[in-house]
Amino acid sequence: MLLQRYILSQYVKHFATVAGGFISIYLLVDFFEKIDNFSKAGKPFSLAMEFFLLNIPYILDQLSPVLILLAGVITLGILSHSNELTALKAGGIPLKKIIKPIGVGALVSTLFFLAMAQWAIPPAVSRINEIWNEEVGGMLPLGIYRNGRYYYKGDKGFYSFQWPNPEKFVFKDFSYSRWNDDHNLEAMLTAKWADWKNGQWRFKLVTIQKRKKDGQFKIRHNRFYEHNLPETPDHFFVPRNQAAELSLLQLLFEPFKQKSTREQRIAWTNFSSRLSYLFLGLPLLLLGLPILTISYQKWGRDLSIAIPASCGLAFLAWGFWGALQSLAKTGYIHPMFGAVIIHIVFGSAGFFLLYKQDK
Repeated sequence: MLLQRYILSQYVKHFATVAGGFISIYLLVDFFEKIDNFSKAGKPFSLAMEFFLLNIPYILDQLSPVLILLAGVITLGILSHSNELTALKAGGIPLKKIIKPIGVGALVSTLFFLAMAQWAIPPAVSRINEIWNEEVGGMLPLGIYRNGRYYYKGDKGFYSFQWPNPEKFVFKDFSYSRWNDDHNLEAMLTAKWADWKNGQWRFKLVTIQKRKKDGQFKIRHNRFYEHNLPETPDHFFVPRNQAAELSLLQLLFEPFKQKSTREQRIAWTNFSSRLSYLFLGLPLLLLGLPILTISYQKWGRDLSIAIPASCGLAFLAWGFWGALQSLAKTGYIHPMFGAVIIHIVFGSAGFFLLYKQDK
């Protein structure tokens, strides 16, 4: 028990050190990038400090896998560098018992991140988006998102559309309607596709309806049509980290609120990928620890090799994980498969290498 408490305390110390370092670097860069926006908007320094401090839980959440990995690798690496690992193994203590406290620390860290994702991050991110988009950027939400469609109220009319990729100004099943003071429809434009390019709205497979003086509608169909609308896609902003405003339980119930199969698939992918990412640190640690011991055996007791190797492993896992989630959202693989396969692959490889190292 004394040995386990000692190794666990070392893990906690190194976890706090690594987390503090990453948070400091992130906040420093973020501060110099965004403080001018607060100044130009005439906002007080206290609001800026609130914004940056509220970012800390979100930063921890985004870095959770690499924090667990580096804390475990540094803990075991320093034990080896100080010859404590050699002494413990010479005393007949197997490697699996030595790294058990590190695994316990990683599991507790994961539970901590789960609790943050449920209770701390959603209100923090919601306030971050409010400060940055509304108070600093002056961008107010114009509408709502319901059952796979966006609904926005502009100055002179109403918009409704699907937005497959918020990173691109391409819209599906687009409609714009304008109403008079008596709440009667004056004009409506519907299009299968709409996009914004070079400062111009462009529509494909368009139907245009305009009310004539006698109350009847003039209907015109066009294959392609260009027209200026009162609003541009810049008004239809969606916060990049909007999904983080939902807790784990809210993400779990989101699929049951969707009507279309596509939206249900995306909602299940959002939930499974969120949960998968929170547990990603455990298989990374299982694979990172034997990689550390192997590097020590081949190149000596030097963390200058183990830490870059661990960072490379983390970036590899991030890339693999991101590709799986994209495939799951587009329907090429099942969301559950995309969520667990990386854990199975990395975890199995880690168990195998640890077994080989412990023989």
